[in-house]
Amino acid sequence: MHSELETIVVTPEEMAGIDRAAIASGIDGYGLMEKAGQAVAAAALRLFPGCRRFVVLAGPGNNGGDGYVAARVLSDSGCPVDLYGLGEPAPGGDADCARQRYAGPTLTLGDYTPSSGDVVIDALFGAGLSRDLDASVCALIDRVNSLAVPVVAVDLPSGVDGRTGQVRGAAFQAQHTVTFMCRKPGHLLMPGRALCGDFEIFDIGIPGRIVSAASHHLRVNGPAIWRMSLPQADPSAHKYGHGHLAVFSGGPMSTGAARLSAAAGLRAGAGLVTLLSPAPATEVNAAQLTAVMLRQVDDIADLEALLGDPRLSAFVLGPAFGDFEKARAYVTALRGRPLVLDADGITAFRDRPEALFEIYAGGDGDLVLTPHDGEFARLFPDIAADPGLSKVERARKAAAHSHAAVVLKGADTVIAAPDGRALINANAPPWLATAGSGDVLAGIIGAHLAQGMPAFEAAAAGVWRHGEAGRRAGAGATAEDLITVLNGFDQI
Repeated sequence: MHSELETIVVTPEEMAGIDRAAIASGIDGYGLMEKAGQAVAAAALRLFPGCRRFVVLAGPGNNGGDGYVAARVLSDSGCPVDLYGLGEPAPGGDADCARQRYAGPTLTLGDYTPSSGDVVIDALFGAGLSRDLDASVCALIDRVNSLAVPVVAVDLPSGVDGRTGQVRGAAFQAQHTVTFMCRKPGHLLMPGRALCGDFEIFDIGIPGRIVSAASHHLRVNGPAIWRMSLPQADPSAHKYGHGHLAVFSGGPMSTGAARLSAAAGLRAGAGLVTLLSPAPATEVNAAQLTAVMLRQVDDIADLEALLGDPRLSAFVLGPAFGDFEKARAYVTALRGRPLVLDADGITAFRDRPEALFEIYAGGDGDLVLTPHDGEFARLFPDIAADPGLSKVERARKAAAHSHAAVVLKGADTVIAAPDGRALINANAPPWLATAGSGDVLAGIIGAHLAQGMPAFEAAAAGVWRHGEAGRRAGAGATAEDLITVLNGFDQI
């Protein structure tokens, strides 16, 4: 498979257009279905060579057609197969052709009783599902899941919305999913990602140019996206040549978050990092800092004096900062300077989010917002309240509205740029959900901004490196552990 197809993500609507374009170019539609069904059968035989019975559940559409092909191939291989159908394929279509080529009987879906030793081939609905399933289908799915019957899903586990990753009534918990040509959002967005099990993409022969032409700037986050924007090592460079990051500290009882950000920024490649501390917290911070420098900043006058130093190249504001009024004043003073706004820095604008957006509306400076769902709802209440939007769509709308790169955090973090580019991150292990993890992420992104990376690329690289640090640190890792295992640019 062409390497670019490994990163492309297309919506179900776009995938349908890709299929139509492939057929219009002269590619046989039934031939594509044959390749898809054969790939599913091959995966089932590879994973379950001693299966007592393969049970194929086939819907009326092309996903069901893939199931009919898989059933025929499995039967021709000498495997015991029972096929249960839901409705009839449209006469004369590719799915109908696949049904006619399958020699066995088509049993009624409602008559299937799951039993130990079955392996289910789920070909009921593909990624194009956009409605809630009927109650009878939900009941069948629940029976299969409750018995832990292994499921091989065709394209996407039935019940998962391919655009949003949400469950439409009920969804199979697949052990393995086989999809074709490239991923859909439902493969990457939660809870769909968790329901796919192990995952493979099979190339059924649609030219990469057709797939690329239909995709709209949605990719899986990875180094191929932003590697060219990484800072280049210069043997003659001094510490200021690697950027100077400044991180704002909270008060004396809440200094740890900012120190985590500062330490992460230094480890992530910033040449210098300075912690900007209010006077009551300076002694606490001084006792804990070594390589990170310390400077007292108590008010807007102190900050404006500091901003006279052109060598300060990026800022992180928000981790446990506490003082919302001061946070708003500081952001205004930082207009035009690269800034990561996190946690309390975001919440500070919950009553007047437009005031924040206006500061960066001119396009001067790079702003990165790093909200979790709760903070996102405070800053973008109208977008968050729209149930019809996927997480990707929410992040894209927020980025366009705020003139910022938006990192909508979670197990399926989405990074979006104001120009519509978006990435879904897929390398973060579940144990990254630990205290201080977000502070570390803010520091990594801040280091990238300090070294001159554009906001979107800085955010994307930061999210990916954060995930890799979690993988390296292993289960049970703390935020401090993440910092110690951050990989260098030369290892990306």
